[in-house]
Amino acid sequence: MLTMAGADSSKDPATETSEALEALRAKALPRREPGGMPALLPARMVNEVLYCERLFYLEWVQGEFQDNVFTVDGRAVHRRADQPGGRLPAPPAADAEPGAIEPDDGRPPYVARSVWLSSERMGLTAKIDVVEGHDSGAVIPIEYKRGSAPDVPEGAYLPERAQLCAQVLLLREHGYTCNEAALYFAKNKRRVPILIDDELQRRTLEAAVRAKEIAEKGEMPPPLVDSPKCNGCSLVGICLPDEVNLLRRLAERPAQNEGEPRAIRRLHPSRDERLPVYVQEQGARIGLDGEVLSIKSPDGTKTEARIPGTSQVCLLGNVQITTQAMRALFDRGIPVAYFTTGSYFVGRAMANDSNNVELRIAQYRAADDPVRCLELARTWTAAKIRNCRTLLRRNHKDPDPVVLSELEQLAKKSEQAEQLQSLLGLEGTAARFYFAAFNGMLNADLGFDLDGRNRRPPLDPVNAMLSLAYALLTKDFALATGAAGLDPMRGFYHQPRFGKPSLALDLMEEFRPLLADSTVIGVINQAIIGPNDFIRNPTGVALTSAARRKFILAYQRRLDQIVAHPVFGYRISYRSVLEVQARLLGRVLLGEIPSYPSFRTR
Repeated sequence: MLTMAGADSSKDPATETSEALEALRAKALPRREPGGMPALLPARMVNEVLYCERLFYLEWVQGEFQDNVFTVDGRAVHRRADQPGGRLPAPPAADAEPGAIEPDDGRPPYVARSVWLSSERMGLTAKIDVVEGHDSGAVIPIEYKRGSAPDVPEGAYLPERAQLCAQVLLLREHGYTCNEAALYFAKNKRRVPILIDDELQRRTLEAAVRAKEIAEKGEMPPPLVDSPKCNGCSLVGICLPDEVNLLRRLAERPAQNEGEPRAIRRLHPSRDERLPVYVQEQGARIGLDGEVLSIKSPDGTKTEARIPGTSQVCLLGNVQITTQAMRALFDRGIPVAYFTTGSYFVGRAMANDSNNVELRIAQYRAADDPVRCLELARTWTAAKIRNCRTLLRRNHKDPDPVVLSELEQLAKKSEQAEQLQSLLGLEGTAARFYFAAFNGMLNADLGFDLDGRNRRPPLDPVNAMLSLAYALLTKDFALATGAAGLDPMRGFYHQPRFGKPSLALDLMEEFRPLLADSTVIGVINQAIIGPNDFIRNPTGVALTSAARRKFILAYQRRLDQIVAHPVFGYRISYRSVLEVQARLLGRVLLGEIPSYPSFRTR
């Protein structure tokens, strides 16, 4: 046998392998410094980093998570395994002698569920679904999986085997003899034994070291390119892999990509099947009845809304909600939005805000940079003006070419504005042109007329509906930005002011004509709301309760309308577009894409 010069030929291969594994153990996530990442890496994260490094970063470093049908199904599979029960034998070195549990139907004498073990030396922690044990101290960890066992020689793919291997290493670290392990696949009810050899241990420890490197670097790994792994990933709506890759490609080669088809995969659902719940009857009370919200009116009538089918709860005025109902909503991540009796949006209540502190820090830093603020404000303002122009071209009976030309020129000037104050002036000028032509989009025979924009309070029916639509849109963007991990109160164009959701107002600029104004035009021209649906007094005008209900329904139908995304080509609802745009802003702030892709229709 040949030996390399300087090598220790006295060591056998088994000894060398053992020393190599011990060296990897020493590198696997030592104790953290103050303010650093957590010291212990969950075994599940070993799975994630091998499956997709970007997924690992989103979940572990940024603390992002989102359910889909597969994660919900996975929790159902783990329902029993997640309930702690049974016990383990003492490891061979332990002095205590636990009493044995009588064997049942040939099963091992010890069966423990939801066993949590940690090792600071290895930097690993794991909650093991099931551990079978014997008096000898030998144990077998079993990890539950929701799908079917794959037809591969190893019995399972590497990420799942590595997760199980990490559990084996932890059991050994605690003194147990662990030479066997298994995966249980719930779909075909099959238990698959997994070989824990030196190669798998090496790959597992290398994955733990790689996870440490990614976390300490603090830079999100790039998205996968056209990978089938993205299909079914619960975080695909947060990751936006194809969207980020396309925007990067367009930024790197704008000339070569001019006219290139931009349609990409639509990896997330086209619309959210859940519905918002609006409660506007004064004195109503919302309680909890199992999985149902019970809404009781002062006159004793009762309405119900299933919590799993609810996306948000909006309370207008003097409406009460019980603590139990709030807790049930928060447990499912459902926000509660509050409005005044006059439908002015005043705030939101939700479960713990996003764990993505990294994104919040990037947002605050960018908001303190006048150059970044101006860059984003230019994009939003120019897109808003052009969308107003598009709305006039689509709906005006005889649009004035001068007005259309002025709006286009103001959009171009907005793209070149050198100060936020200049941009505000250009936006105000564009608004005067736009609202001066607004009546041309209304059916003149139905008795509605807009004499300029006014508010707080609105002085005519059209302005009353515009104000309500803008309040609803502000609420939806406040919820979308919060869901995306951003702070709705810290904007870039709209400067901070007490109680003002500045970022929501920023992002909604380009959507005002597309969602709010178009809803007002629709309810007027379709005679959904008439001149008699308003309460008039010397200080202002407001919709009646019945008319407001009809208007909110029309607004929700507009949000549910399917539209082709002008940048990505796929078709999704406007409601889904709001969150996509908020997520894209996050990618801009974190430096993943160079500029914010505005939403403009043609």
